[in-house]
Amino acid sequence: MKVLKIAVQKSGRLNQESLKILKDCGISIDNGRDQLKAPAKNFPLEIYYLRNGDIPQYLKDGVVDCAIIGENLLVENGNDIKVKEKLGFSKCRVSLAVSKFFEYDSIKDLDGKRIATSYPNTTQKYLTEKGINADLHIINGSVEIAPNIGLADGICDIVSSGSTLFKNNLKEVEVIFKSEAVLAASPLISDQVNQLLDKLIFRIQSVLKGRDNRYVLLNTPNDKIEAITKLLPGMKSPTILPLLKEGWSSMHSVVNQEEFWEVIEELKAVGAEGILVCPIEKMIA
Repeated sequence: MKVLKIAVQKSGRLNQESLKILKDCGISIDNGRDQLKAPAKNFPLEIYYLRNGDIPQYLKDGVVDCAIIGENLLVENGNDIKVKEKLGFSKCRVSLAVSKFFEYDSIKDLDGKRIATSYPNTTQKYLTEKGINADLHIINGSVEIAPNIGLADGICDIVSSGSTLFKNNLKEVEVIFKSEAVLAASPLISDQVNQLLDKLIFRIQSVLKGRDNRYVLLNTPNDKIEAITKLLPGMKSPTILPLLKEGWSSMHSVVNQEEFWEVIEELKAVGAEGILVCPIEKMIA
């Protein structure tokens, strides 16, 4: 029987969210402490717990069929690895930063400077595209300390909230690209195993759609149904049920999480009452 081998980060910021999305997909992992490999109980899948930096090579070599990994690592080390689905968590950006005392006007100010980074390929490509010639110092870990100890004039690293830069007296000056967790597939994945991957992707997409939307129930005068339908079109159209109170109906629909508060305000403005909002566990179009 074919099994889908999926790599996740052994420890760190991606680990818990990766396991959570698999759990939300209904996949139960037989996860013993300190295991490097664990089977699923109810899906033909095995999880490999790997060092984050090793995952791109495991994908290239076909040791694992797919992985949940930061997009930034694929840009750096996995050019031939295909992203199958963006997962919406562990969002960050790969950025250039300099000392807050550095007088920075444009990328040209980094010409001839020293830049410390754990992302030499990404950094060099960006600088080359901008026509900048800089001296790269490759550092694994604690890149942000380099300007403070005189090792470099700037850094290129991942930035989430920016608090680490602030604590080290650095300022973000260039965003190279934005990154998030993705599901990536090995270029050597077989057709049979790829069918299992498609099943997993279907489940993941259903979970992500549920996370992105909210289920809305409300009461409305019948003469406001048309106006509310324009605000809440739903997946195809809203569900409308008559209430015991004459001239009133209950409407059930779906609203995108990003538009939620604006839509709720508009619903109240046109006469909706008794608005209830519920999370959606999974959503299948």
